[in-house]
Amino acid sequence: MFLQSKKNLFLLVLFYLFLSSCDFSHKTNKPSTKNLKRKLAPDFSIPSKIYLKEKREKLQFFYDNYLGGDKFNGMFLVAKNGTVIFEKYNGFSNFNKDIKIGETTPLHLASISKVATSLAILRLVDKKLLLLDEDVRNFLPELPYEGISVRMLLNHRSGIPYYGYFSVDCWPKGKILRNRDLLLLLKKNKFPLNFKPDHKFAYSNTNFTLLALIIEKITNKQFPKAMQDLIFDPLKMTQSFIMDNTKNQEAVSQSYNSKMSKQEFTYLDNIYGDKNMYSTVRDLLKMDVGTYSDNFLSASSKKEMYKGYSYENTGMRNYGLGMRIVELKGKDSYFFHTGWWHGNRGCYATLRADTVCIIALTNTNSQSVYTIDRLSNVFGNYPCENIKDSSVLLSRKK
Repeated sequence: MFLQSKKNLFLLVLFYLFLSSCDFSHKTNKPSTKNLKRKLAPDFSIPSKIYLKEKREKLQFFYDNYLGGDKFNGMFLVAKNGTVIFEKYNGFSNFNKDIKIGETTPLHLASISKVATSLAILRLVDKKLLLLDEDVRNFLPELPYEGISVRMLLNHRSGIPYYGYFSVDCWPKGKILRNRDLLLLLKKNKFPLNFKPDHKFAYSNTNFTLLALIIEKITNKQFPKAMQDLIFDPLKMTQSFIMDNTKNQEAVSQSYNSKMSKQEFTYLDNIYGDKNMYSTVRDLLKMDVGTYSDNFLSASSKKEMYKGYSYENTGMRNYGLGMRIVELKGKDSYFFHTGWWHGNRGCYATLRADTVCIIALTNTNSQSVYTIDRLSNVFGNYPCENIKDSSVLLSRKK
């Protein structure tokens, strides 16, 4: 009898194990959405071979005659519908160490960083974690100014002065300055605004240093980590990062002046939001493509980002939310952002009417990168100067 009981117990255990290995719930017949990621790239068509061939010839001409060809030190990329039409990498990110610039070499974006910072803020708006017209002091109560909204920081209509000017006389010489220090300097010194908030446009990097602090406050993460989570990881921008530690300055790409002398880091080089994003043209293309997806950025946020806010003075130049604009009646708007910090210069252009992205980056202080606006009319109808043909260029050289 003891053996029979032991046998029954053994069979009972086996039966229990069998049941536990099976799930008879109807839920197992439904696909789990827990680990599914929303598609962040739109369904773009692939350009035809004829289209690609025609554009590549013009882009090669531009690269040789405007950017400098083999003398250009940097990276250049043009894409249509997310498909790369033309790209070039040339020169060195570090001349002393003979480190060449390649597809995966991050360069300092300078003020092009503002585009990514703006996208991070707008993604938080889409998550209903803040409002564009919310008072900045709801997040940064130390700010001594009334009537400044998040939107006014994004479109440079706050009137807050530039930190590069006011920090000179009130910050210990040589001591590294950080974003939080800037806020405390504003609180302590109560520097006068350049004008009454929202009365006109005046470009000020301080606006975007405060936006970085707002992102930190909302996400409860340091800005580099927040940008990783909000922008870089979702878009698979694997070569992009925010530098926030001057101890790593020898590990990143270096910058040089026009005479190829190395530009040293200064006490302002730890400040982020307005600059200090390192990336590649390939990663910036991923960011550009992401801006067409409603899953990455809502249609309402795109509408707010890509429109002008400053019309006090007549002219073609305007500014959206972290985006420069050239607009003219009868032409498609040209959206872009330039960058300049030390010897790092760049220009990122997004031709929204033609889903074309154009990017040129250099670390040798070459202003040739700003001529990419002339490529806009190779793809559509934009209010920019056209490329000159070879005969005109040759006559200029004589």
